[in-house]
Amino acid sequence: MTSKIALAFNNCKKEKRAALITYTVAGDDTKYNSLKILNKISKHADILELGFPHNTPIADGGQIQGSSHRALKNGIKLKDVFDIVKKFKKKNPNKPIILMGYYNLIYQAGEKNFLKNCKFSGVDGLIIVDLPYPENKSFARKCKKKSINFIQLLSPTTSKERMKKIIKDSHDMIYYISMLSTTGGELKISPKKILQNYKTIKRINPKKSLVIGFGITDKTISSLKSANGLVVGSMLCKTITNSLKMRQNPVTKLDKVVYNLRNKIL
Repeated sequence: MTSKIALAFNNCKKEKRAALITYTVAGDDTKYNSLKILNKISKHADILELGFPHNTPIADGGQIQGSSHRALKNGIKLKDVFDIVKKFKKKNPNKPIILMGYYNLIYQAGEKNFLKNCKFSGVDGLIIVDLPYPENKSFARKCKKKSINFIQLLSPTTSKERMKKIIKDSHDMIYYISMLSTTGGELKISPKKILQNYKTIKRINPKKSLVIGFGITDKTISSLKSANGLVVGSMLCKTITNSLKMRQNPVTKLDKVVYNLRNKIL
């Protein structure tokens, strides 16, 4: 059976455009608002990434840390994250949702139990930042058995040999980290250079859907729109932060931002 993630990419290919992938943190700024945000932005985004809040992140920059902090302050637990996904999926059964986070939460919950909850709530994919290849092979296989996509990560420092192995073992989506930085950093290399690297990776297996993340904002997104997909995260977390500071409704604000991002890649 074709996964919802693969279907989303097929749909975008038919429309000759990149997939827009959004990232927000589960429970930011409240559990209720987090769900409202997902429901609202899913009208413009093709795939939704949802971060599980974490107090010691490795790859997250200040904006995403701020979102995680707000969610944790509000007492968001892993069971709440699954609850948000379940409620979202009830309303939007065909919209793919990917959980993104760190392995220790999975380890604490127990892999079997965690994957059972993923399946039950309707999670389509997982990005586990600190579980690299080949250490992730066994867990990736368990995900596949449950029809959950395990999304492998590639970076500018990944060697060609290693890349070939990772791509061969990957599921329906591969995530290319555009630069060596935490999320939300200024784009340190030109979009042209990123696309050169991207095309080199793409040539290894043109059939695999490869997306670009890190450093993507409303200013850089249109110059990268030839990719299969583009991930915007820190900019959305920053929008929530600014809305709350200005006492505006983050749901309405994010809806506008994601709508504009989509228009920039059409």
